[in-house]
Parts: sequence; structure tokens; C-alpha cells
Amino acid sequence: MLQKISLALLGTTAVVISANPASAFTLQVNTGPFSSYADTKTVTFDDGTANDPNGFVTYSNITTNIVIGSKANEYASPYKDDTKFLTIAPKNENVAGNTGFVNINFKEAVNYFGFYAGSLDLYNYFDIYNGDKLLKSFSGADVPTAIANGSWTSSDANKFINIVADTGETFNRVVMSSKGVAFETDNHAYRLANKSVPEPNAMLGVLAIGACGMASLFKRSQHKATVKG
Repeated sequence: MLQKISLALLGTTAVVISANPASAFTLQVNTGPFSSYADTKTVTFDDGTANDPNGFVTYSNITTNIVIGSKANEYASPYKDDTKFLTIAPKNENVAGNTGFVNINFKEAVNYFGFYAGSLDLYNYFDIYNGDKLLKSFSGADVPTAIANGSWTSSDANKFINIVADTGETFNRVVMSSKGVAFETDNHAYRLANKSVPEPNAMLGVLAIGACGMASLFKRSQHKATVKG
């Protein structure tokens, strides 16, 4: 059996086929440094730590990974982001954040995770797990509308990436890694699985229009039935 993973932005959908029928995710992007999804919790790294003020997320394999600004040949601040952020580089590189990967563990199941990616590269990876079971692996090449060329200033390489689990799907761990210098991210957002994930604001407008149309159709049908009687 095959599953479909939709990569959607503003109504345009790209489809990827995976051999694992049990796990499906939608990968979406939005502009700006924060999630466009409502009612999410965010880890900003602004205090210089990877501590979640809400107490639901634990980061591990963190050493010199939290930085600010840009340093040639080491890391670059995500576009128009003047706050502290997370950087990940390979272990064999003599640069900040050279832990190879960072584990992000959720105390409760989640069905949404997002982050602001800076100077996205093809060798940046983010893997989705449920416990020790790998559900899906993404790289910079999978991000819809993005051009993962490592640009510091292009909006094509600096995007907020949203990972949304399909109905009934949950996960509790994300592993971020990089095979090159570097993988820079900020403003990690998540939503607990015991709450539904609302669509971004643009989609809410579409849903509202659809609801109005259905209500109008119902009223016309009701009127016709009354006249006929």
C-alpha cells in the first residue's frame, strides 16, 4: 500500500508517495519568523537556553548550539531575525553547534511542529518519530516553494516550515541534523495532539466563504419546500 504526503502552499499541492501507509504528514510554509497556525506554543531561545517555558519539550545534545547574529563559515542568522537561535553543524567541524544533531522530545503527543529555517540547505534534515519509530524524514529539498541554496537574504531560503500530521497521526520526537555547516532554526512551535490543528488564517477565510455558501443553499432549499407545500 502507498500513502500520500501533500506538500501544500496557497492551494497548490505537490504529492510525494511513501511506502509506509501508517504515517502521513502535510508540509507547508509561511512567510515571517513565526507560525501562522493558531494556539501553538513556542520555544524562542531568546534567553540563551533551549528550555520550554511551557514545560512540554526537552532538548538534548545541546552544547554551543544557541547563538546570535552571523559568523562567516559558521552560522547565519535567519533573515531579519536579530534574536538568539539554534544552529547545528557536523561533529567534525570546528564551529559552534557541532553536535551533529539535536533531539527534541515532547512529554505529550503532538500533531504539529513548525520552525523558522534560515539559509536553508539541501543537507538540512528533520526527522519525525513516535518513540524510536521513524515516521518520516524530510530535508531542505522537500520544502515546498523553497530554494535550499543557503542564501542568507533570499525569502526562498528563509521560510517558516509547518509539519502537520494527518487526522489520527501523532508524534513525540523530532531530530534535527545537518551534514554541512549549518542548519539554523528559530521559534520552534508545537501543538498538543489533544487539540485539533486549525488551518492558517488564509484557509479560515476559505472555510468561512464555504460555510456561507452552504447556509445560503440551505435557505433557498427551505424556501422552495415552503412554496411547494
